[in-house]
Amino acid sequence: MRIMTVPCLKDNYAYFIATGDSCAVVDPSEPEPVLAALSREGLRLTHILNTHHHGDHTGGNLALQAATGALVVGPENDRHRIPGLDIGVTEKDGWEFAGHKVQVLEVPAHTRGAITFVIDGNAFTGDTLFVLGCGRLFEGDAAMMSASLAKLKALPDDTKIWCGHEYAASNSRFALTLEPGNPALQARVKNLQTPSVPSTLAEEKATNPFLRTGSREIRKTLGMETADDVSVFAEIRSRKDVF
Repeated sequence: MRIMTVPCLKDNYAYFIATGDSCAVVDPSEPEPVLAALSREGLRLTHILNTHHHGDHTGGNLALQAATGALVVGPENDRHRIPGLDIGVTEKDGWEFAGHKVQVLEVPAHTRGAITFVIDGNAFTGDTLFVLGCGRLFEGDAAMMSASLAKLKALPDDTKIWCGHEYAASNSRFALTLEPGNPALQARVKNLQTPSVPSTLAEEKATNPFLRTGSREIRKTLGMETADDVSVFAEIRSRKDVF
């Protein structure tokens, strides 16, 4: 199985998951870059996977569906907001692609129906978990996102994280305002490259402030040494919203 990054729009990523000459595409925001990459790579599109309903992740669905006959796969819990949805998936039932078992994690907060696809040690997190960041709370609250991130944090440390946007540069600058004394973060920022994907879950756990609500330094920076984790997360998210 091969994974290829397909840049879209200004800072979006779509991804090919290829087996042989067929592939699925994750979160195609627009059809043109995907069709060009299919032609360039000699691939046949069979499935379109959506992590959530936002147009910058589903905008290419209908055109790609019409051009290729690909089946659209997305969250059953958000069926009415996924353009062209053919197959609704849930955390309970999971899914299967080209003989590979796909774990589906329901991770609401950025949107109510957000999901992550996990296949062969690769997590396609959409706008829930970013490199050094996490998504805004458009349809959930801090407790909901904290619970969703906890599901991702429980995956194996070597899980590769493929997120929906290239936000690593801005996220790294923000992370340093909270935990400048973290040597792992210092090293990561120094060596940051574009594209920043994939990262690993181990890297995120060591450097991503949204996964580090227990950090003494972060809590001291926030003046929240004795606060609960959800409150610390809420304050981090609030600060990032205006960073």
